[in-house]
Amino acid sequence: MWRLIAAVFVLGFAQVAQAQTTTTYVNGVDGTIDGSTTCAAPLVRTFVVGGSSFTVADVDLGFFATHTWRGDIQLTLESPDGTRVQLVDGDATNTSGDNLNVLLDDAHGTVVNTDAPTEPHSTTAPPPFANNFSPNAALSAFNGVASAGTWRLEICDIFTGSDDGVFRYAELYLTSAPPFADLSLTKTVSNATPANGTAISYTLTVSNAGAPSQNATGVQVRDILPDGFIFVSAPAAYDSGTGIWTVGSVPAGTSTSITINGTVNATSGATVTNTAEIIASAQADIDSTVDNGVATEDDYATSSFTVAGTRVAGTPPNLDAFCAATNQILFDWQGRPWTNATNNDFTQIGIGSINYDLTTDVAFVAGSPAINSTNTGGLAAGEEGLFINLNNETQSDEATIVMTLPTAVPGMQFTVFDIDFGNNSFADKLTVVGSFDGTPVMPTLTNGIANYVTGNVAIGDAGSSSDSADGNVVVTFLAPVDTVTISYGNHTTAPVNPENQFMTIHDINHCGPETNLSVTKVSSIVSDPVNLGVNPKALQNATVRYCILISNAGSATATSVVATDNIPSDLTYSPGTIRSGTSCGTATTVEDDNNVDNAGDEDDPFGASISGSTLTMTAATLGPSDNMAITFEATIN
Repeated sequence: MWRLIAAVFVLGFAQVAQAQTTTTYVNGVDGTIDGSTTCAAPLVRTFVVGGSSFTVADVDLGFFATHTWRGDIQLTLESPDGTRVQLVDGDATNTSGDNLNVLLDDAHGTVVNTDAPTEPHSTTAPPPFANNFSPNAALSAFNGVASAGTWRLEICDIFTGSDDGVFRYAELYLTSAPPFADLSLTKTVSNATPANGTAISYTLTVSNAGAPSQNATGVQVRDILPDGFIFVSAPAAYDSGTGIWTVGSVPAGTSTSITINGTVNATSGATVTNTAEIIASAQADIDSTVDNGVATEDDYATSSFTVAGTRVAGTPPNLDAFCAATNQILFDWQGRPWTNATNNDFTQIGIGSINYDLTTDVAFVAGSPAINSTNTGGLAAGEEGLFINLNNETQSDEATIVMTLPTAVPGMQFTVFDIDFGNNSFADKLTVVGSFDGTPVMPTLTNGIANYVTGNVAIGDAGSSSDSADGNVVVTFLAPVDTVTISYGNHTTAPVNPENQFMTIHDINHCGPETNLSVTKVSSIVSDPVNLGVNPKALQNATVRYCILISNAGSATATSVVATDNIPSDLTYSPGTIRSGTSCGTATTVEDDNNVDNAGDEDDPFGASISGSTLTMTAATLGPSDNMAITFEATIN
């Protein structure tokens, strides 16, 4: 019976299963397993894989032998490229059950020869195989190899003194990978140690391996340029706004590159790291997944430069040149009480009530937050500020300070004291971001001697005493801002478990809030007596709709806003047509013609009335970025 089966399958006859993705190769030639089949001279059975080669995505092996004391059997599989995996180690000491009838598959949880050691395996001829196990060493070692050629199964007896048997039957299952490309990404920088202001460039290269890799299409790379690098130019395929390089097609065995030019905008000692990743491809990749953020895959690339030169304290923007000193409002910490633990309001003349809300991933050190003079930043002794003291447990722990203003200010400037570095202790990291009406606003950070700045982040890399200006960082907003968020923690150069660290937020200088009102007026022909509403013209008795839009582009809230519009004599107002809203397209709130507040129509939130030929529009308040739109209709005389 066994010899007859062998005559049919000895050449590795293939039967295709699972929609042509998994192919089974069979060997049923009996062979003796005894004292002569040592692991130095094993019994060998082969599977010849012919036809078009494909890339292997998964391998399983079925094996059947009749043998007393199956723990004596050791199995090793070798692929055509020489990759070898010892699938069954053998267990001549403990596994005494007879016969080995198994399907070896990495997906199974039970390891071969860990079942009932004295129980025999079935002698019923497979398929199917009587037991499912995972091998001692993973079959996944064969993933990615080319299928074509001779696969070699070595069978040996690790206890040659007694207990013999016969190899009966084996099946090799090879699953082909789906059509794939094999893309990789590299990234280089033209100068690894440029000075601030130096022109440098990044070069990105996407490569597609040769056969059997397919041509790749629809390829995209995302490279969001880092703070510390100012974009100057790149080919049109790169969008500096989104950071997307539209690569398109990359044929197998080829590469394509792009160069992005810019200038260095970071202080001496700053290390600027740029990260890029392939985020799209129409073809699957055999060894990576697009847009998954895994840095160890070959479709992910980084490149860094460290800014050269001797560091000096930077020169912050001149706030006086942005807003006159006479229009600046200073919030001074001196003498102010910090009454609540982490949330306090302070009234500032010219601005209103400013809220400070503090949170931390770990508890603040006792005596913090507080208003004190622990850090003075090179100013006179006794100079006070908001003091924050932390003893974080991990590098990622941080404190967050949110400053919320009752109204936006056109600009702001303040100094943070003591952003520095303690060897084997801490590495201060300060991150500042603002917002205006919910939209992010980026500040300019200016470094001290003990820290460097990249974008809106300052990192300490040298020591500074509490009374020195070396650890100062100046924060400047030159755009309207109503909320400032300050995050304080550690850079990756800190120990895994950092020690005590502290900093102080000094006085805040605000540009005084200002309103900036503007008005626009547009019109459209609604209908005329000839064309009615179809492409109407400005004919006599035609109806015209007007929209008056009043906008506040300033940082302060305008109050008691009043605007008038005198309707010319060649127009006659159409009674009952006044409407209000926040834009010309959404002005649908009915306003009656008089200035009497009937059912709240004069403050909902806008009012409008007409007296003679004069239209009057009112708003009790018009906040930053707010609009008031009034529409009405008139007839051409």
